[in-house]
Amino acid sequence: MRDLPAAPQPADLPAAGPIPEATVRTRVSVPLRFGDFTVTADVVTFHGLVDGREHLALVLGDGADGADGAVGPPLVRLHSECLTGDVFGSARCDCGPQLREAVERIAEHGGVLLYLRQEGRGIGLYNKLDAYALQDEGLDTYAANAALGLPEDARDYTAAAQMLRALGIGTLDLLSNNPDKAEQLTALGLTVGARVPTGVFTTAHNVRYLHAKAVQTRHTLPLAELRERPAG
Repeated sequence: MRDLPAAPQPADLPAAGPIPEATVRTRVSVPLRFGDFTVTADVVTFHGLVDGREHLALVLGDGADGADGAVGPPLVRLHSECLTGDVFGSARCDCGPQLREAVERIAEHGGVLLYLRQEGRGIGLYNKLDAYALQDEGLDTYAANAALGLPEDARDYTAAAQMLRALGIGTLDLLSNNPDKAEQLTALGLTVGARVPTGVFTTAHNVRYLHAKAVQTRHTLPLAELRERPAG
């Protein structure tokens, strides 16, 4: 299996202005199972994404991408890949529960989940685990990245905008607690209507991580519920 390209740097991305057009490469129906919840998604791949990565779109529900029967804008989530949380059920983050919740809510409403290959907020799996080691020494998630000489958040959503446009989506409601996602999509020419918060999935192991997101990057998370407590 070939290695995925490195995370895009600003010089690798298009200059300000119209972004390149991407096209649908393959669209295939895939049954999905999350514990006791099952649903069928159309999984879509693309040609022409600016960062060269193998991002996926999961089209869920009726009228999800502009087809007849849609009621209001599609509900869209930009979900960054998290191997530890999505696959192994790590309690150090909230990614796995957010993924499961998003698939179910989007299937009920109609919309798209973009599964973006941006592990560790774009720094990669090994670097993310290095940052975990620094967090164990007392740094928060952002300070740990900085201590490694890495950005707090290296994610760029140009490819996400390309994917949505290739699916015929120009206006959407965004399922996210992260204001940066809405700001980037808007700057890329998409119309973000409502920003719909996700649930809050706290564990004894991730509450400090969630608190840092609320304080430092303005995530819409209730600080009163994110007081640190001993892991156990």
